[in-house]
Amino acid sequence: MPTKVNFVLDDDVRAEMDRLVESGKRSRVINQALRRELLMLRRQHAAAELDKLRSRTRAVRTREIVDLVRRDRARG
Repeated sequence: MPTKVNFVLDDDVRAEMDRLVESGKRSRVINQALRRELLMLRRQHAAAELDKLRSRTRAVRTREIVDLVRRDRARG
């Protein structure tokens, strides 16, 4: 269910939005922009977590990964 929120836009952002986005479509544009930004932030967070894990684990060769995946598939 949609929720109304209040937030502050910079004057230049508001002016450009008013100029480029017709009335009645602004909420959709803002939602799409926020979704893209949130996805990027989630990906950055996940990448940082993977970097932390990578620093604490040993390197694994591709061949070893393939063998483990094949063994796991054979069980299922």
